[in-house]
Amino acid sequence: MQLEEISATGPVSYNLSMPTPKPKPKKKSKKAPARRPAVPSGAKLQRWVDLLAALLVRHFPVAFEELARNVPAYAAPGRSRATLERMFERDKDELRAFGVPIESKSIERDSGPMIAYLLKKGNFYLPFLCAAHDGGRGAPRRNDQHGYRASAELTFEPEELKAVAEAAARVRALGDPTLAGDAESAMRKLAMDLPFDGAAAEITQLVPTERPDAALFATLGDAVSRRKVVKFSYHAMSTDKTERRAIDPYGLFFLGSQWYLVGRDHDRDALRNFRLTRMSGAESNPREEHTADFAVPTDFALRDHAKSRQAWELGDADAASVLVQFDGKSGAVVAASKLGAPVTGKASQRRFAVRRLDNFARWLLSFAGEAKPVAPPQLDAEWRKLAERTLAIYE
Repeated sequence: MQLEEISATGPVSYNLSMPTPKPKPKKKSKKAPARRPAVPSGAKLQRWVDLLAALLVRHFPVAFEELARNVPAYAAPGRSRATLERMFERDKDELRAFGVPIESKSIERDSGPMIAYLLKKGNFYLPFLCAAHDGGRGAPRRNDQHGYRASAELTFEPEELKAVAEAAARVRALGDPTLAGDAESAMRKLAMDLPFDGAAAEITQLVPTERPDAALFATLGDAVSRRKVVKFSYHAMSTDKTERRAIDPYGLFFLGSQWYLVGRDHDRDALRNFRLTRMSGAESNPREEHTADFAVPTDFALRDHAKSRQAWELGDADAASVLVQFDGKSGAVVAASKLGAPVTGKASQRRFAVRRLDNFARWLLSFAGEAKPVAPPQLDAEWRKLAERTLAIYE
């Protein structure tokens, strides 16, 4: 699963889209698909180790037949080829679920095209971590130049270490329990080689008051990664009604202190954004768990989609017309004053169509008084309330 970069100052996208392998179809099962492989048995763990070793010693894609020569379990007598291939497909998919980047490639053989597999060392082994200091840098001792000991080095300056710790603290505060756990795990691992406390102090910042349930994140993340149709109940602010929705999920993104799912709405046959805190009862299609239900359009990019709209433009509510006075001369204010629509006879004012006053008020507050709400009164009240909350943090 690949995560897009997270920016603390702008829209944040969380891209869970990834190529989905297409193994041979399996019989339909009523059981819900496992989100991650359970702790493997001794035999399975041995197969995984043998498979990884067979892939890592090769520099080119290799077919199953050749891999089977180095993985004894795949050449076990008394089992049909189809059974052994299914075992390999399960092992490969489970390793991928753990984050092992096994690639599938099409290669040409005398008998025709066939699928081969590749695991690049640079994508599998993490670099050696080093910390720079006044006397030079601290680097681990290497016994030889084979395997992971041939990996590159990554040296952190003191300021970079601080940035990593602060970034982890921001991720913990985003409201996603899964990401928070991953951030804490990553910091503990980094602290084994780098000179900082893996449990760095939290930074003070405003965070969303509503946080999506961890189980909801797990369901949606799994549906996005495997490209499975997901159904959920959604409460629309525009109609104040809750309806069941069926969606082809393209990805998750974080914008304006809230998480959103973007995908094609089956009933409306159009791209829609859904706020996670308004969802309930989410479930993905349990049928044909190893087969994708849909294909993400080639012209869709999650990062571009998230950046192409402002947080206050999202939602199902009717857009309210708001008026803003820009008084500052800083570059940020000048750039912001070019957004929205001009107001006749008032060059320093702009008009915006806003669906979420809370996000728009938060955006205005970032200009430290150089951009102020003029109308409607509800926006001015939201802006002042947010300013008081922010001031209370530092008093």
